[in-house]
Amino acid sequence: MKRLMIVAGEVSGDQHAARLVRDLRAARADVELFGIGGDALRREGVRTVVDAREMAVVGFFEVLLRYSFFRRVFNQMTALLSQERPDALLLVDYPGFNLRLAAKAHAMGIPVLYYVSPQVWAWHKSRIPKMAKILDLLMVIFPFEVDVFRGTGLKTVFVGHPLVESVLRTLAAPTPELPWPPGAMRVAILPGSRRQEIQRILPVMLDAARELRRRDPETSFLIPAASEEIEALIQAQVALRPAEERATLGVVTGRMREVARQARAAMVCSGTATVETALLKCPMIVVYRTMALTYWFGRLVIRVKWLGMVNLIANRSLCPEFIQGAARPVAMADALEPLIADTPARQAQLDGLDEMAKALEGPGPGKRAGQLVAEALGA
Repeated sequence: MKRLMIVAGEVSGDQHAARLVRDLRAARADVELFGIGGDALRREGVRTVVDAREMAVVGFFEVLLRYSFFRRVFNQMTALLSQERPDALLLVDYPGFNLRLAAKAHAMGIPVLYYVSPQVWAWHKSRIPKMAKILDLLMVIFPFEVDVFRGTGLKTVFVGHPLVESVLRTLAAPTPELPWPPGAMRVAILPGSRRQEIQRILPVMLDAARELRRRDPETSFLIPAASEEIEALIQAQVALRPAEERATLGVVTGRMREVARQARAAMVCSGTATVETALLKCPMIVVYRTMALTYWFGRLVIRVKWLGMVNLIANRSLCPEFIQGAARPVAMADALEPLIADTPARQAQLDGLDEMAKALEGPGPGKRAGQLVAEALGA
């Protein structure tokens, strides 16, 4: 029996890791799995000692505010590595925590496998040589990332984006009924899966929705919540709106893909959701707001032209971005309006989203991440 410790520190990582585990179990059944994860990994039979939802914090200063919690969890995971001595450690994204844990595992002689690379090409390029020393295998989900690590000696494999196959299954399934408010022009509001994103990003999205509705009374909105806890936060904000505005806003839990699939366009919090929305062929604008200090610090260290992953993959401004102070309701409505109607701008974005989806499909006959992990565990 092989033993694999997994650390997936947020909702998207939990979902990606669960898909990997399914492929791993298909390749070999003799694996015991434990570590940090959420509902998706637990459904795959992974024993979780810390819930991923507790780890879901974004931003340097937000992490500082919970430093004692993260230090306690890190010490717990280090002790678990020492006590359990797994055959390998599988880390999924979450670089601030996971790269430190990788160094500990490497020092103990435990092979380290990393899935969903830290975005060192955007910031912290100094981490690349260190990663090459402490990682045994890096499985990347964006094709351009292979070149980032070329010449370092680190085995780096492009395995395709984990969302491609699952989104294709969604698109092939029957279209479900959803609680859309009345209105022919449907717009999805995707404010993120973290508490601070709901607090900082949803209000301006709701203001933009009000502006769109003012321009076209046939516009309706549906907000998918990542969990019941997040739904409660969303409902609390919707409840503060005037009655006529509330009538245009629906909320549903756990149906993000179905919502985006049925929408004419979407407002999307920057992150994995932009890739998922793109694969669902839903035109979008990208929105993000965070603490002023976090944004200021990020501007100092991040070296990319765009924040939205969908634009980074396309290597152009495919989807309009509204970041921090630029996230203003009228400007957001101005960008969304032509994406909702049948316009050249809408078709141009749809064509770009198709190109991006093809780039993420993966290496064809190449091996999946789960198969690579199965091989890395040895005989």
